[in-house]
Amino acid sequence: MAELQSLADAPGTLREYETIYILRPDTQNDKVAEVNQRVRGIIEAMGGVVLNVDNWGKRKLAYEIKKELKGIYLFWQYLGSSGVVTEFERNMRMLDPVIRYMTVLTARDIDPASRPSQVTDETYQKASSTAADEEELMLRRTDEAAGEGDEFAAGDDEEADEFAVEPVAEVAEVAEVAETAETAETEEAEAGEPAKPKDEE
Repeated sequence: MAELQSLADAPGTLREYETIYILRPDTQNDKVAEVNQRVRGIIEAMGGVVLNVDNWGKRKLAYEIKKELKGIYLFWQYLGSSGVVTEFERNMRMLDPVIRYMTVLTARDIDPASRPSQVTDETYQKASSTAADEEELMLRRTDEAAGEGDEFAAGDDEEADEFAVEPVAEVAEVAEVAETAETAETEEAEAGEPAKPKDEE
């Protein structure tokens, strides 16, 4: 399945690519592992070398894609010939969980011996497990806080009293300033000076 090398590349070298693909947010970890295995098989069958695989987790999309507002992001960095991307993206179009993908050429004429793969089976296993997104974590924290509501409320009574005292002091200061202004106006009125309209002041 190895293709002829492009004439634009130096003999015995490969190109370095980075691909990010987004899976549907409800994709289970075993299905993520299945997609990753398929991608790995494509790259290795075409003489490529996988340099890095990373699961960035479930994230909110900038805009709706195929009726989804979130997606599971997977990052791949690999070496391959010019035909690897064509086969890679052809397979991405056929996989139902994939909602978007993008590949970028980052370097040309890379000697494969100078960039050995640091990816192990443990790396692939880690890339197939998706952590909970920020929203799910926030909901869990909210539920935990609600369950501990009685303890939480009892422990914060002193802090609540402390904050309640400060606004009362500020209100007292404002009332004092207003009273001083009224006293000044009363003294002017008693002295016989006509009160000035507010527009002239």
